This record gives sequence, C-alpha cells and structure tokens, in this order.
Amino acid sequence: MNAPLLLPDRDTITYPESDGLPIADNTLQLQYIFVILGGLDALFADHPTVFVAGNLLWYPVQGNNTIRQAPDVFAAFGRPKGHRGSYRQWEEGDIAPQVVFEILSPGNRRGELAEKFAFYQRYGVEEYYVYDPDRGILLGWQRQEDQFVEIVFMFGWVSPRLGIRFELVGKELELYRPDERKFATYAELDKSWQKEHAERKQMAREAALEKQRAEEQARRADLESERAEEQARRAEEQARRAEEQARRADLESQRAEEQTRRADLESQRAEKLLVRLRALGIDPDA
Repeated sequence: MNAPLLLPDRDTITYPESDGLPIADNTLQLQYIFVILGGLDALFADHPTVFVAGNLLWYPVQGNNTIRQAPDVFAAFGRPKGHRGSYRQWEEGDIAPQVVFEILSPGNRRGELAEKFAFYQRYGVEEYYVYDPDRGILLGWQRQEDQFVEIVFMFGWVSPRLGIRFELVGKELELYRPDERKFATYAELDKSWQKEHAERKQMAREAALEKQRAEEQARRADLESERAEEQARRAEEQARRAEEQARRADLESQRAEEQTRRADLESQRAEKLLVRLRALGIDPDA
C-alpha cells in the first residue's frame, strides 16, 4: 500500500524575495522603470492606501511559491504604504495589484511575454501596459469581466485608475499627471528645480526691489506731505498776518475817520463862534 502524499505546511513554505534576475537589462529600460515608479510614487504620495512598487515579487496564491511575477512597476489601491520583501496577496486583503507596467528590452522572449500576459489576466490586474522603448511601441489592455481587451488608441489614453495620460512622441513614452505635470527623470526634475529655484530667486529679488521702490515712493510722499503741510502752515501764517494787517488798517482808518470827524466838529464850533462874535459886533479878524 502506497504511503499517503504529504503536502507541505503553508506556514513553512518560503517565499523568496528575489528571482535572481536583474531589475533591467539596459540603462534605457531602467530609466523608464525609475521614471514610472518615481512618478507614481510622487503622484500618490498623499494617498496612504495606494502602494506603489517596482520589481517586487507578487505571490497571488498562498501555499505555492512557484506562481509569481515581478512586474517592473505596479500599483495596488486599497493597500497601505510601507516596505515589503514581496507582495503576498493573501496578506494584502486578497487585493491584486490593479495596474501593472512592463518595460521591454531586446532580451524579452515571446513566450515570456505571453506568460506574463496570461498571469496578469488570470490574477486580476485591471490595467496592463507594455512599452518597448527600442521600437517605440506602446500597448495597453483593460479588464472587461475576466478578460483583457486591448486599448485600441493608446495615444492620449487616460488610465481610469491612475488618472495619468499616455503620449508617444517619436519613440519616447511621455506620461502626464492629471495636473499636466510630466513624469521626468531625476536629472530633468533637478534641472526643472534649478530653473524654478532661479526663477524664485529672481522673483524674490524683483519683489525686494519693488519693495524698495515702494518704500522710496512712500518716503518721497511723506516728504511731499511734510512740504505741503509746511506750505499750508506758511500760507496760514501769511493769511493771519494779512488779517492782522487788515485789522490794523481798519483801526487806522477808524482813527483817521474819528480825527476827521473831530476836525469837522472843531471847524463847526469855530464857525459858530465866529458867527456869534460878529453878531456881538466883534471882528474876530481885528
């Protein structure tokens, strides 16, 4: 009688964290992997339940460490950020990565590509994108029920899950965030940062100059205001003096009129006296 077949305990199975293969076969492939990985990481930096990874072994079936793939880049929505040695789906709420990217190299074989396609289709990937940078070929598939359906027009395509837009300029793949910022290499980002930094410094210098101009204009305005106040004060003083002079002139005029009135009275009295003297037979001229 044959001995019963003993299956290994699931808890004792080892799930390797590396498949022994390089991340990329050449620098061009590696560059695109890093650009997509870094771009998605930045895009979802403020989303605590979007996990983005690159070249991480994904085990979809507990108890079988031979069923696995290491996508160049994938995004798993509904999973927390954090470091992992591998993506064991049964430890991730049984959530499969929804979006997968593969960047091809000249060494990729048709059989390998077909195997990956079948794996991602079988184990629940919603969006699958393949880019061949050497030939400038961009392909994409979207899940409909249990099957991948090819996306016919990839140029200008916007990922339903990621919200990013795909463009192919010549042979070069360009990805754009919903805010129209382009995914870029570190060197491009650094150059852009340096440009923005220089522009900010220039803006700061211009703002400082504008502030100085405004302060100078305010100082001049204060001086003009002080001068105007001084002129107004002098005008008021001159008006006061003019009023005083006019008042004095009025007093002098009143005095002169009073003197004239008195002189007239004296003249009238003298006339009356002469009349009386003559009436008395006295010659005032004798």
